[in-house]
Formats: sequence, C-alpha cells, structure tokens
Amino acid sequence: MRAAADGTATVALRPLTARSAILSLLLGTHPPSATVRELVAFGRQVAINESAVRAALTRMVAAGDLHRDSGTYTLSARLLERQLRQDEALELPTAAWDGTWRVAAVVSSGKDSASRLHLRRSMLAAHFGELREGMWMRPHNLAWSPGPDIVADVELMHARPDADPEALARRLFDPEQWAATGRALLEHAEGSTTPHDRLSAFAAIVRHLTRDPLLPTELLPSGWPGGALRSAYDDFRDEVVAFRRTP
Repeated sequence: MRAAADGTATVALRPLTARSAILSLLLGTHPPSATVRELVAFGRQVAINESAVRAALTRMVAAGDLHRDSGTYTLSARLLERQLRQDEALELPTAAWDGTWRVAAVVSSGKDSASRLHLRRSMLAAHFGELREGMWMRPHNLAWSPGPDIVADVELMHARPDADPEALARRLFDPEQWAATGRALLEHAEGSTTPHDRLSAFAAIVRHLTRDPLLPTELLPSGWPGGALRSAYDDFRDEVVAFRRTP
C-alpha cells in the first residue's frame, strides 16, 4: 500500500497464486481441511487450473504446510497457529480501558538473530508497538501474557504516560495510515466482481486486520474502518462456503 499526501492510500495486491488460494480457503474455514476434489473445484472458481492446484498441494505437503491423509489436506500445526492469530484479529476487544499502558521491556541479551526475530514477531503479533529498541508498549485493553517461548525475555509492567496518549498511539501505531489503507482495501473489495478478484482483495483485508493495533475507542481516529472490514470479511467467508459447494 502507498500513502498519498491527502491521507488516502492506493491498493497494490499480491498476485493470487494456487498456494495463496488454497491457504485462503483453509485458513478461513473450520475445520481447516478439504478434499482434493473441493480444492480443485475451488481453484476453478477463482480461475486457477487443476494442474496448478495439484502441483501446489504437492509442494505444500513437502514443505510441511499441509498434512495429507486419504486425499484430504489439513493445515499443519504452524499454520493452525496462523489461523488462530487470524481468528483473533477478527474479534474486537471488549475490555474497558482505564488509561494504563502495558510495557514489555526486553531483558534478555546475547540472543542469536533468529531468537531476536522471533521475539520481535511475537510482540508485533500481540499488537505491541516499539517505542525504542527493546521497549514495547500498548494500551492495556487486551488480555495478553507472554508465551513460554518468550516469557524469560521480557519484564512486564504497567505505566500511565504523562504525555498525550493519542500522540503516543500515533507514534507507536500510525493508526491514521492503517485506517487509510483499510478504507482503500474496502473500496477495492466492493468494486471487485469476479471470484478471483474478490479472493485477492479479501486475502489482503485479512492480512491487514492481523495488523490492527486494536486500540481502545478513546484513541481511535474518526472514521475508523475496523468494524466495516471485519463485517465485510465475515460476509466473504459465507461466499467461500458457497464456492466450496459449487460443483
């Protein structure tokens, strides 16, 4: 996505491949499994031919993305975690905010680059923003605890910043840019008419929702599109179910 001077954003979607189509179907359905026949039929619906679907399935099994059992393909444990994060992103926080912030200070040292990258990805997945290197913050309106893989790496505390909380939220999360991109994606999805184009648009929407900072209402800019994006994606999942039932 690219931002314009007037605060709008232009849409640049990823190409829809056989792999991304398969993942979009499985990540958006419960249970996350489908037969070869269903996946081939779904590929046909979104203008991806059978040979491309079958080749992608072979590669995805070899890469550990999917498990195959008697002609049925299911997400691997790693991708089940991704589905969980995606599902969580579609739920809006309901806890009231008392004005406090959660702070996670990185206290581990000497970690290799892979471990540091894992910690960073974990904090971003938990919707924290990095104030400075090793200092992560977010409003305390989400129930979150570090998993066993990073619990020894961070020291948790609460804070009530003296500075304007809206300014701090803008610095950490740039919610205006997130909103501009969300509105552009929503407009693009509404203008997409073919199954192929709609799948491309909504794959981008769900990726964008996983990066929603999930700020309390008090810190959101006006015209926040989060609810509209979630509602549109819920409707699209109903379309996906219909796609699967189409011969």
